Amino acid sequence: MPSRVHIARCRLLVSFLAVAVLACASPASAAPHRGATSATTNAPEPRTGRLLVTVDRGMQSRASTNVLTSLGVRKDGEQVPQVGLVTVRPLLGETLAASAALLRTVPWVKSVSVERRMSLRFVPNDPAITQAETSSGTPGGIPKEWWAASEDLFAGWDVANGTGAKVAIIDSGIDGSHPEFAGKIVAAIDNDTTIGGGPANTDSNGHGTHVASLACANGNNGAGIVGAGLNCSLIVLKSDLSDSSIIQSLVQASDAGADSINMSFGTDGSVPPPPAFVAALNYAISKNVVLVAAAANAPIEEQGDPANVLQPTGTGPDITFNKGLSVTSADYNHVRSSFAGKGSQISIAGHGNFAAISGPPGVLGAWPANFTEIEAEGCGCRTSVNGDNRYAYLAGTSMATPQVAGVAAIVRHFNPDLSAADVVRILKQTATRPAGTGWSPELGWGIVNLGAALNAARLVDRLAPRSKSRGPKKLRGRVFTLKWTGKDLARPGITPSGILRYDIWRKKNGGGYHRIAKTIRQKRKMTLKRGARYRFYTIAIDKQGNREAKPSKADVSLRVSRSR
Repeated sequence: MPSRVHIARCRLLVSFLAVAVLACASPASAAPHRGATSATTNAPEPRTGRLLVTVDRGMQSRASTNVLTSLGVRKDGEQVPQVGLVTVRPLLGETLAASAALLRTVPWVKSVSVERRMSLRFVPNDPAITQAETSSGTPGGIPKEWWAASEDLFAGWDVANGTGAKVAIIDSGIDGSHPEFAGKIVAAIDNDTTIGGGPANTDSNGHGTHVASLACANGNNGAGIVGAGLNCSLIVLKSDLSDSSIIQSLVQASDAGADSINMSFGTDGSVPPPPAFVAALNYAISKNVVLVAAAANAPIEEQGDPANVLQPTGTGPDITFNKGLSVTSADYNHVRSSFAGKGSQISIAGHGNFAAISGPPGVLGAWPANFTEIEAEGCGCRTSVNGDNRYAYLAGTSMATPQVAGVAAIVRHFNPDLSAADVVRILKQTATRPAGTGWSPELGWGIVNLGAALNAARLVDRLAPRSKSRGPKKLRGRVFTLKWTGKDLARPGITPSGILRYDIWRKKNGGGYHRIAKTIRQKRKMTLKRGARYRFYTIAIDKQGNREAKPSKADVSLRVSRSR
């Protein structure tokens, strides 16, 4: 039975005559304006099921209801005569592709596009994102959480919001009752053997709570700050910072599915790390966890371990050395903080303070409700956001590191086919640095940039393509054409690289398979030997080198008759 589109093609000439008469008989009139539909958030360019058709201005009358019906579509959505837009939807039984193809044959149609639905640009409503920093010496209009824009977090969150990503924090624990961590903590493990230290969801020191918030504080909850990883979850490992406690924590975090592990601690590097410590780091790397460690809080070139294990002396400028990230601190002016480590053990930077002599006394983060050990040392760091005094300013590479860990977790989770080394390389390649420059001993490869990192990660295609060959059900004579189809696969949000070529494999009688051709085409004519039995399959290879696995059995099996 002929399709509706086929019938429409037959009616097309009659329709042209009809609309020509209509155009002469009555002036063009504006189509009625329909109400706008509500926007959909967090959906990258979904389709509405409609087509946007543009015609010459003043020719809207040609797109009458009867004519559109004969073309297999009907008006639906906004009609905007000012720009010659007619929005249509295919009739029941017709496809977007078929309707678009038919509409493109119409002389008075200028263009046909599939309609998208855009996403709202997301900026969290956390007060620190927009409230001005009022500390003495701060330039006017600078928000409390100024580092979010500097690290291009807003552009990155439009691409991926971190839902499902996990950041492990090995530190002094966390104030689990803080609103910044509501629903965030997926595991809390106590590896602190200190007497009276309390469970993992408590923090008598304050450092762990502050660090965890810079990685994954609740976003868009109308309170306080937002972490670099936005919707990421937390694996909290309370440690007394002994070697065995850290080793245990590294293994537990890796086994718990962490995308990144934050280590805002270190040694002076005067003695080598224990082999078991290095083994635990390597264990995490083998589990494809991105390891992120703080550089020294002194302007020296020896960063101590774990930083110097992840980026040993002399390897900083080598972008192919990607065990993990040693993070130094940058200030508001995009220069290394005066207190921060430098030299060839530095991988990258995050923001760890505002400025040396003016502005806020550090980076704003969450703080325990209880009086802390850091406060007992006289830090004077506690502050309030919208009347809530569970926040504090701290400065240091410890503050820069969880921002990088949060970014790393988003990138790692966004493209789960990436290895940890891939993520490390991407963060280095996309870091913000002066144009035309590479690595420097001041900031390594530059300041972490989430937006640029995600744009790079979406172009890394690690899924193999697929192909399927076919031949005649019954062979007539000795000549036949092998045909095949192929598709390069990619995860949602990732751009497939495209198929580079196909390899054709053939088996004759009882022999083994042999590759008989490499081609970009999708068919091949072959002459076969009488009385022989053949089997064929194809292997697709994409432009990033991913190779389709050998099928369990041949796609095509043929036996050639001995007779003519």
